[in-house]
Amino acid sequence: MLKTRVITAVIALLLLAVVLFFLPAKIAESVIALAVIAGAWEWSGFLGSKSTAVRVGYVVLIGALLAAIAVPFAEQSLLVLQVALAWWLLAFIWTFFYPTPIPGALRWICGVLVLLPFYVALIELYRLGPLWLLFLLLIVWAADMGAFFAGKTMGKVKLAPQISPGKTWEGAIGGLVAVIVLTVGRSFFVESNLAILLPFCLAIGAISIVGDLTVSMFKRTAGVKDSGSLFPGHGGVLDRVDSIAAAAPLFVLGMHMMGGL
Repeated sequence: MLKTRVITAVIALLLLAVVLFFLPAKIAESVIALAVIAGAWEWSGFLGSKSTAVRVGYVVLIGALLAAIAVPFAEQSLLVLQVALAWWLLAFIWTFFYPTPIPGALRWICGVLVLLPFYVALIELYRLGPLWLLFLLLIVWAADMGAFFAGKTMGKVKLAPQISPGKTWEGAIGGLVAVIVLTVGRSFFVESNLAILLPFCLAIGAISIVGDLTVSMFKRTAGVKDSGSLFPGHGGVLDRVDSIAAAAPLFVLGMHMMGGL
């Protein structure tokens, strides 16, 4: 199992590098859109309907919204990201009250609130420069790996046992420590104002945990362990990007505030 996970991760990273740094911009953005569409198919499995027509209809809805936002992109993207930030803050509060019933209509809406801003944020960052997108990914991956190792070695106090029994407060703290190490380490190579960048990156790491827990709520409600099986040993697209989906809108909004966009 571990071997499969490692092989899948290596292949995925190589493909990501090709998309970000070698493909023409239009094709790379199309690949990003396709990844979000794949996430929409997986989210359609959370809707409570086994009808293929319903699932396809949801994918078509998400695809139509992506196409709609792509036309007036510059004018509408900031509003979409601000709505997303409000959603993720509400999702954070929601995690304290789970398990709660999630009506079918709400599942449809929440999928839009996860997927559409995710797409907008990724496109914004890619257009700013692939290295910025890579930096976001590194923050989320550092938080994830730090949480994994700290949780395995020291984890005792459950973070959200009703949602994800394996996650612990020790793991969450370990993930944030890993983000600190990454951010400080980056400052040796890239001129940075750590007084601003460090709290910002910690906020990104923290909200990435919320993304993971939120998608886990919907998976539990739907009675599934993984959102899909596209990545052997890792699950589906949503299993890989749930943390990034929450972190990306905040990252881009922070870049706007700091004048990076």
